[in-house]
Amino acid sequence: MQKKHHHKKKPGFFKKWSAKLHLWFGLGIGFLIFIISITGALYVFKDEIENITRKDVMYHNEQNIEQKQILPIRVMEKTVAEQVNEKYPVHWVNIPIDKKMSYMFFWYEHNTDAWNYFDEFPVYKQAYVNPYTGKVLRVYDEKNGFFNIVKMIHWSFLLKQDWGTYVVGIPVIIFVIMLITGIILWWPKNKAARKQRLGFKWKNIKSWKRKNYDLHNVLGFYASIFALIFSITGLFYAFFIVQAMIYVVFSGGETKYPDFSHIKTKAPIELRTETTLDKIINTVKEKYPDSYGFAIDLGHEHMDDHEHPNFEVYVKHLSYSYHKSSSLIFDENSGDLLHTRDPKDKNFGEKVVNANYDIHVGAILGLPTKIIAFIVSLICASLPVTGFMIWWGRRKKKPLKTA
Repeated sequence: MQKKHHHKKKPGFFKKWSAKLHLWFGLGIGFLIFIISITGALYVFKDEIENITRKDVMYHNEQNIEQKQILPIRVMEKTVAEQVNEKYPVHWVNIPIDKKMSYMFFWYEHNTDAWNYFDEFPVYKQAYVNPYTGKVLRVYDEKNGFFNIVKMIHWSFLLKQDWGTYVVGIPVIIFVIMLITGIILWWPKNKAARKQRLGFKWKNIKSWKRKNYDLHNVLGFYASIFALIFSITGLFYAFFIVQAMIYVVFSGGETKYPDFSHIKTKAPIELRTETTLDKIINTVKEKYPDSYGFAIDLGHEHMDDHEHPNFEVYVKHLSYSYHKSSSLIFDENSGDLLHTRDPKDKNFGEKVVNANYDIHVGAILGLPTKIIAFIVSLICASLPVTGFMIWWGRRKKKPLKTA
């Protein structure tokens, strides 16, 4: 009596082509995804690490500040410029609401003719300053700092921003397709098989190939939803169409982003004085005493000088996140407040757009979401490695001997 052979059911057309795309794309862009993911993981805890390493200068430690006055901003700027002796003018200053914290002065220039990161930004420095004395506590070369280089590898592979973001963005689009095809390949046909694939069943399993396969599939499945979110929020910066789609979807079909460029300085320039910026600063402090801080552009000419429709100040309400912010428009000459837009005034589409960066880096809910972003980024970095090992193991498989 002949023994019946039960042939394994061949995968369907859809699953077969999902497998081919998953493999070809993985071999094609695996290394790039590893670089993007590992730099993303390294950047996640930037603020927490810098808050520790820079704690001695983040707070100026000036005594009896209740009896002292903060220096006028132009006086402070001049004092800082003399101490730092940088050939470029100060670009902007970050002003904290907490009186115990130092002011942060930034030098930032953008050379649009360069082709790589190091030439594109001739200077990117940050100085921590005691606002009561104007003393520079420390200067950091952010351009060559570890976290900024990591960020720019992640952002553009250290290429010029204008097209480097596409060099990163295109592999990320392919990675999104890989995530979708990966879920299709993972998805089992019945509940029993699904349960089997939700965890590691390594009891009595000695084969490294099987363990590697499980690592790729199980970790990939659990990370896939978060990886899709982080990928799409990353594509937001590379492709305008992604920005537009996110806004339209979450605003309920609005196609026009709120525009306040018509609100402009109307007062004569003769009203502008050395204290105009101080008037603006004091207005912001009085209006938002419970916020974290805000930035003021000091109004000098720069290499990449582009027209600003109005003088806008962004107020950051939370220390760990940017999504909760207000924007204020001032008359640049008189210092009068012309317009205010708080979080409560924004539609849901605006709120999602404003939250995009915080979602992407995991800062949206503070430390818990940062831990998720870190773990997911590491898993995404591991997927090209474990995927390549699966392919290599199958490639090296010995053919069965025929009788």
